[in-house]
Amino acid sequence: MRIRNMILGIVLLLGLTGLAHAEDIVINEIMASNGTWSGGHAYDWIELYNRGKESVDLSGWYLSDSVKKPQKWAFPEGTRLKGGEYLLVYCTGDTMAPGKGSVFYASFKLSAKGDQAVLTNADSVSVDVVEFPQQYGNISWGIPQGEDEAVYGYFAEATPGKKNGKTVYASRMEAPVIETPGGFYAGTVTVKAKAAGTAVLRYTTDGGTPDENSPVFPQTGLTVTKTQCVRVRAFESDAVPSQTVSATYLMDEDIPVAVVSLTTDEALLFGKKAGALAKGTGSVPNYDKPYEYPINIEYFDEDGQCLINQMGSFTASGHSARQNAQKSIALHARKAYGPETFSFNPFPNRDYTEYKSLLLRSTNSDAFSERLRDVVFSSLAAPLDLCYQDARPIVVFINGQYWGHYNLREKINKYMVAQWEGIDLSDEDTVDAIDLLARTGSDDYVQNGDNTDWLALCDFCKKKDLNQPENLQYVTDRLDVDNLFTHASYEIISGNSDITNVRMYRVPGGKWKYLLFDVEASFPSGSDKDVTPLNNYIKSVSSKIQAFRHEPLNALLAVPEMKARFLTRFAEVLDTSFLWPYVEAHFTPWEEVLEMLLPRHNQRWPYLTMERWRKNVSATKYYARVRPRKIVSMLAKRMKLTDAEVEQYFGEVQRKLDAVNVIAQ
Repeated sequence: MRIRNMILGIVLLLGLTGLAHAEDIVINEIMASNGTWSGGHAYDWIELYNRGKESVDLSGWYLSDSVKKPQKWAFPEGTRLKGGEYLLVYCTGDTMAPGKGSVFYASFKLSAKGDQAVLTNADSVSVDVVEFPQQYGNISWGIPQGEDEAVYGYFAEATPGKKNGKTVYASRMEAPVIETPGGFYAGTVTVKAKAAGTAVLRYTTDGGTPDENSPVFPQTGLTVTKTQCVRVRAFESDAVPSQTVSATYLMDEDIPVAVVSLTTDEALLFGKKAGALAKGTGSVPNYDKPYEYPINIEYFDEDGQCLINQMGSFTASGHSARQNAQKSIALHARKAYGPETFSFNPFPNRDYTEYKSLLLRSTNSDAFSERLRDVVFSSLAAPLDLCYQDARPIVVFINGQYWGHYNLREKINKYMVAQWEGIDLSDEDTVDAIDLLARTGSDDYVQNGDNTDWLALCDFCKKKDLNQPENLQYVTDRLDVDNLFTHASYEIISGNSDITNVRMYRVPGGKWKYLLFDVEASFPSGSDKDVTPLNNYIKSVSSKIQAFRHEPLNALLAVPEMKARFLTRFAEVLDTSFLWPYVEAHFTPWEEVLEMLLPRHNQRWPYLTMERWRKNVSATKYYARVRPRKIVSMLAKRMKLTDAEVEQYFGEVQRKLDAVNVIAQ
């Protein structure tokens, strides 16, 4: 529905100024359920279009989602829209600075359930009002190209900042149903599918999204004889094509672990222009770009039961590991594509019922090629009050092709922190208010929320003597000291040489805490002599900042009672998580399952032989057993502890380590 004011008539009757050609400005296209994600955001948007030839000054004009409150957001002074050009306003719900060029950020949101878009000029005169019905995910609503009348409808393809399509539709086709469930089959299987009404079903088996040129799905069913993904979509001439439904048929596969099957267009995976798992041809590799792309996600448990089958989004994950052939992949449940969560729990040490995101983590770097180091050493933290990522081994298929062993992990973001801290994911305001920082916590490393308090806390620790009670109180009011001591102890004991992998967080009303992240560089060969992590954690407050802020820990260690508290906690962490029987029990199940999975995996990604893998695991286990016995003397030397202090804090645990971590000659 569209309501237009007779702008010229108002000009003549009321003598208002500055309205020449204002009648040419129209609300041209609206997206109220955006599925195009970039940098963790997919803001809804309103597109304005100047149908005339003259430029129009929009200074002081307003956009809103309510005719009752038309002045919610004002265009900045100097905003002009030239004839024949477009202007995008992203509806964020937050107060943000104007964007660059013809992109702006409004402080209200649009509702996909149906809403209004209201354009008002600087004289408070309504210029355009669009009332739109319930919207479909990633489908826009607007005026077809070349139409001057009030003709609105759904577009099959959104065109933000560009010419609209020439055809709009009044509705979208209902999604078809694949009646034969995906899963494990022997020999052959006949796949059946059905559509509502007289819709025509079209399908693909290569992961592509079916279009009008795809083959018609056979009425008698589709015979599948090899592992394959089947995608089906419904078409009618007078409606937007339906969502695509997918199912993967794992034929004659004998896999002892859970399986994740991913299905999407090859161009989104490996295309030179936009393939998220490809390098591409630009100056910035595709796999380093922050975009997310649609993908169908299926999860089959060890018994072959399909626990989820839904559309979501994906992107490459990790830092330097993005360059590896087998890339880590982040998966997100996004409302624009389907359910807002993955409603299942694949992890053995969690009692959650849903997840917003998951991580398929590959560990195929030559330096850490056991494929179990990170998951084992992360799991050792389970008895400690330290947030860590749970894990399980899986096998991944992409578009029906075997893609090898991955470790399924919780993904570190505001949602993971919320669940760890007992915050309901549906409490969006609280979840959004979580502060999550990486490395030093500077502006470049804010993953969510705000870093102002964190930076102030670190600077305070750098400049103030915490032996003054009021100064110490300031710090302990803001920082979970025991959590810091636990995290620092864990990193020092494990010898994690990658000191960039530090994450801090704070929930609303809470104190700053640390979480355990990417400990794959723990216990590398020779680490019993490597004191680099220790030297980076324990040093002068005034020392140069390297990768993370060391000041809070070392300012606290200058306070005798806090030093005693740290040493006590260090001994507790050793006793709880690094005695060899406990560590060995965490290695064993991963070794056993990888012995089964890696022969086929190594054929797909031939960089690691089984002989080399076993040697790597053996070496890692050796250093995981030896280093904890030696860390006390290393710490004592670094902190200049007396023999009496060593005996007081570490005597008992050292004797345990000497008894159970010793390697028989």
